[in-house]
Amino acid sequence: MARTTIDVPVPDLSGRRVVLTGGSDGIGLVLARRLAAAGADLVLPVRDRGKGEAAATGIRARVPRATVTLHELDLASLGSVAAFAAALLTEGRPIDVLVNNAGVMTPPERRTTADGYELQLGTNHLGHAALVAHLMPLLRAGRARVTSQVSVAANRNAINWDDLQWERSYDAFGAYSQSKIAVGLFGLELDRRSRVHGWGITSTLSHPGVAPTNLLAARPEIGRPGESREIRLIRRLSALGVAGTPETAALPALLAATSPDAGGRFYGPRRFGHISGPPAEQRPYRRLRSPEDAQRVWRLSEELTGVPFPDDGGTGAAAVGLAADGPRSA
Repeated sequence: MARTTIDVPVPDLSGRRVVLTGGSDGIGLVLARRLAAAGADLVLPVRDRGKGEAAATGIRARVPRATVTLHELDLASLGSVAAFAAALLTEGRPIDVLVNNAGVMTPPERRTTADGYELQLGTNHLGHAALVAHLMPLLRAGRARVTSQVSVAANRNAINWDDLQWERSYDAFGAYSQSKIAVGLFGLELDRRSRVHGWGITSTLSHPGVAPTNLLAARPEIGRPGESREIRLIRRLSALGVAGTPETAALPALLAATSPDAGGRFYGPRRFGHISGPPAEQRPYRRLRSPEDAQRVWRLSEELTGVPFPDDGGTGAAAVGLAADGPRSA
């Protein structure tokens, strides 16, 4: 099937600080390149410093004037999340865009984070939830857009409320679905609470559809020594034009993170059952529509991470000595 070129416009991001997790390869690296090309002051928190350096070098080769800053961050460690956030809070510069893109998918056997949580829930959701909570003063100061990457897997299975950590019976894909449902519910609740409390933050969701990335490739660090059968099938579907590519799969998040019109909405590919094609606004999956579930995930996130959100928005910009509409980073 012939593949037509698709793209989305990206506004000028000069002087805007953008924090992107998972930006050292795959869809995240595509996002990093596009954001840097638009002039963003790009912050890449990475777990693997070597991969981060290689990504930054490649971005600068494509975009000679790119501003890319690397920080260490392991989303599977709440201590690492706190340390990264503390570094940015010390700098005190408002954040204009936060893209929660990093993730891990389907380790063959149950694994846990440094804090003892099931790896996918802990990395994909709890690490990002703690990051948002810690960075609230900077997000409020920048009147930020927070975009969280969910998955088509969030349209399947459910949150395993009775065994949230999958200790009794581990299902790799079920746990992955749960983590992405939690990401989606939390993201939509963030937008609702921001509107109620006047935090000035807009929260959007995106999903990449289906595309060949490293999520399903060989990942010895999570117990997958070789590439999965699924990634081989996805590569064939991508070559046929049915599934997407990393370049097209990045577009929903790019649109959700940068479009002036996006806010509290859900974006994904619009073709072949929403697995590929141009990005478009979509109705959130049924599993993401329950306000009660969203509130429950919010409360659990605060409890499990130990990082609460202030009900009234807290001191916001004042906490970092900035006015919410004051000077932005140059």
